[in-house]
Amino acid sequence: MKGYGEVILEHWRRPRNKGRLPSPDREAVEANPLCGDVVRLQLRLTEGRVTDVMFDGQGCAISQAAASLLTEKIKGKAVGRLAELGDQDVLGQLGEVTATRTNCALLPLWALRQALKEDR
Repeated sequence: MKGYGEVILEHWRRPRNKGRLPSPDREAVEANPLCGDVVRLQLRLTEGRVTDVMFDGQGCAISQAAASLLTEKIKGKAVGRLAELGDQDVLGQLGEVTATRTNCALLPLWALRQALKEDR
């Protein structure tokens, strides 16, 4: 298994699913004003499943790597299962994140939760 720094650096340098979807079914933007991180998460849903997901934004390596990892985790999943994702599901993929950086790591998850609240 890759170490903490390696996973973050790999996804920061070569993010998966980074960009924008044309006409997403769901979209949310979350920002951390304390550090300036911003993550936009866009979802395409078909028959109750995430068939495509993209993110964009700016910020530290942790927030951007967490967004990349989260998109890989949720692609193909049933929307009902996404509500079960907890903080540890994201933090566990990144490895040990210090308490002061936890908000950076959870920003993409907060965007997902906000996108799932949308009524469309």
